[in-house]
Amino acid sequence: HMLASLIPKKHNQSRRAEPRLLAATLNNLSHSLLNMGDLRAAEFALKESIALIDNLRKNLTDMQRITVFDTQIYTYNLLSQVYVAQGNHEAALLASELGRARALAEVFNPEQSLTLADVEKIRDVVQALDATLVEYALLPEENFVVQGRQRGKSEAIYIWVVQPGGEITFRQVEITDDLAQMVSKNHSFLSASGRGFELISDAETSSSQLKSLHKLLIDPIADLLPDDPNQRVTFIPQGELFSVPFPALMDANGIYLVDRHTIITAPSIQVLDETRKRQQALGSQTPDSADNWLLVGNPTMPPVWNPKTNRAATLPSLHYAEVEAEAIGSRFSVKPLIGAEATEARIKQSISDADIIHLATHGLLEYGNPQESGVQDIPGAIALASSTDEDGLLTSAEIRELQLQANLVVLSACDTGLGDITGDGVIGLSRSLITAGIPSVIVSLWSVPDDSTSILMQEFYRQWQSGLDKAQALRQAMLFTKEQYPDPSSWASFTLIGEAN
Repeated sequence: HMLASLIPKKHNQSRRAEPRLLAATLNNLSHSLLNMGDLRAAEFALKESIALIDNLRKNLTDMQRITVFDTQIYTYNLLSQVYVAQGNHEAALLASELGRARALAEVFNPEQSLTLADVEKIRDVVQALDATLVEYALLPEENFVVQGRQRGKSEAIYIWVVQPGGEITFRQVEITDDLAQMVSKNHSFLSASGRGFELISDAETSSSQLKSLHKLLIDPIADLLPDDPNQRVTFIPQGELFSVPFPALMDANGIYLVDRHTIITAPSIQVLDETRKRQQALGSQTPDSADNWLLVGNPTMPPVWNPKTNRAATLPSLHYAEVEAEAIGSRFSVKPLIGAEATEARIKQSISDADIIHLATHGLLEYGNPQESGVQDIPGAIALASSTDEDGLLTSAEIRELQLQANLVVLSACDTGLGDITGDGVIGLSRSLITAGIPSVIVSLWSVPDDSTSILMQEFYRQWQSGLDKAQALRQAMLFTKEQYPDPSSWASFTLIGEAN
């Protein structure tokens, strides 16, 4: 009766006037109902909250949907908790899945057909992918929404493992430390100064952080992962877990995860399904069969404005990025664009027809963040040569507007897998490329060293050429580079997002 009086009828003025406020109120009410043990009422209130926000999402742009959904993610998170309390772990997975990368999935499928009743659709997607999927959800200490934002640190992690045959297993892990701080420290220890700078790493501290993350994220599900290292494991993170370098996670015996598993990451199961369909539409591709390459190495670097110094500075040249592009070009009889040839204008002219795109240059994580760069844009940019009509910075916003047909894009640069972490995942270069139609993207999670990155990328193409899929080829390239550069900061930064075939 309390809920019925709170929730207005469909055409009530208050429902039209303040749907976000009402949705937040229902979310907070359901949190109290969950704590009281009234699970049925909590579920009802949350579904009504979701319906209110869903009505707001109609006829919005992609970025507007991201903004709206950044609040709705908390409601799906809480609904997942209600289902777990009911013992319905499959429904909890669906709620978690619908609570991530929603705006991105709607770029491909505006009708958004997946609902809370579609467990079989999840199984169908996983069987088609032929991979073990691991989906994480972070539970906050407090799930109250205050002014559109959620309060509290993460106190537990939900983990679902979906086997290739469709079997779903649920595990819950309590968090005793500050997870966000743990991930941030790990990233700081692994990150070098970037391509063209000296690598500085604290190996002992880094190993300790990697073991702690392995114990938290992998140990609880290790028995569910495949024994065959060539079988793919796809990790679907949430929140700060997007910054976790899964290949570098280390068990108590000092064994890296990449030693045992072929690893992919993705923002959601729904997006994996769409990248698989995109791959099928493009057809199979190998480095030898690609008709059109766009291969860039060490462009003449553009000046970039630094608001901290209030002046523009030219990015340093990248010797090994040039070596990398020339070696790949020599292997596949492709002429790379080097130095002054690699202008932004020329790349924009040829990028839409390319089958494989490889850009070995500087990546600018913070470009597009007005607090950092002074430029209002989606975070992320790739450095190219400037010209009279282009500034030499290919931004995430510019990429998102392109229509691309490439089978694979490799951003062999720093921080290209990062960006603003929202309820819709990471908003940056990788998301823009997937939105533009790319089924497989390889990006980096930190500032990579120039020399080891060059070796890793050359080995990746050699392994892909040998008949391995992209994920297997990236794993072998990491193992190869690890023999020469043992510190994970030198080989574990890159991740494959999307389709492996």
